[in-house]
Amino acid sequence: MTTGDAALKTWLSRRTADWRRLSTLSIRLGRRRATTPGEALEIIDGYHATAHDLSLARRLMPQSRTHGSLEALYTRLHAVLHQAPRRLGSDLLRLLRDEIPEAVWALRLHLLWVTGLFMLSAGAGWWLVATYPELIGLFASEEMIDTVERGQLWTDGLLNIFPSSVLSVGILANNISVTLLAFTAGALFGLGTFYVIGLNGLMLGGIFAFTAQHGLDDGLLRFIIAHGPVELSVICLAGAAGAGLGEALARPGEATRREAFQVASARIGRLLVLCTLLLVICGFIEGYISPVTDYPMAARITIGAGFWLVMIGALTGDLFGRRRAGSTAQPANQAVDAAT
Repeated sequence: MTTGDAALKTWLSRRTADWRRLSTLSIRLGRRRATTPGEALEIIDGYHATAHDLSLARRLMPQSRTHGSLEALYTRLHAVLHQAPRRLGSDLLRLLRDEIPEAVWALRLHLLWVTGLFMLSAGAGWWLVATYPELIGLFASEEMIDTVERGQLWTDGLLNIFPSSVLSVGILANNISVTLLAFTAGALFGLGTFYVIGLNGLMLGGIFAFTAQHGLDDGLLRFIIAHGPVELSVICLAGAAGAGLGEALARPGEATRREAFQVASARIGRLLVLCTLLLVICGFIEGYISPVTDYPMAARITIGAGFWLVMIGALTGDLFGRRRAGSTAQPANQAVDAAT
């Protein structure tokens, strides 16, 4: 080991604890939790020290994990120290316009894999029930099976049993519980999320295969087409968020698993705000439109497709006039260049 390598190793061992401390403080300050004056001054001093550390890392180890972690830490410190005073309206707009689209972009690969898992599971569920009809008992209740075998859908006459308002609330509560389960199950290193997504895909495919065997698949499609595209997309989004949590625990990088989990949950959890808003609208559609037989198929398809496009606009931030990428990162880069 050369003298330079030994000095670098010593520097790293001395600074790692400081970086972790700064990361914890920045997360607390970013969430607007109580911070003492001493901790605030520590963050300010650490901000300048991190700029110096980052400049060294850029020159001495540009391809290392340490360099990447310092880039992320410095960017977070810069954002926390230079954030504007909190105002409810502007904070909500920034959340919907910038922060949620950034979380979606960070989860793009997770979303691709989770969506693929859901589609494969739905295909497997269809094949299982189409090949072995008796397996429908794994995915549907006896009451549901008896109703379909009598030539009716369990969705027929729902408004004769529950008013639309009660039906919407019940559906909303169920959808939110499934979404939260798909997200929080990611704490099991992502395995719980994969189970939830796979099971829901199997159920969807199996039930469609069962209704097709009795000539009722068109009726089921007619019922879900107005709310289903967004509802299923939200489940996949929650699954992608859960997979992101699982990856943070399985591969924390230079940080501890606790620190990586805190950072990932704070960043990814923002996506659940939009998911909840979308599910509220889904519950309204499923309670007031989907069970009403007077709506023609063309109107249902228009509602489903239009709502799905609105969801895409919200996920990309275009619906709220999002600024183009790079506009928020440039000040931090300029600041660190000035400090070095």
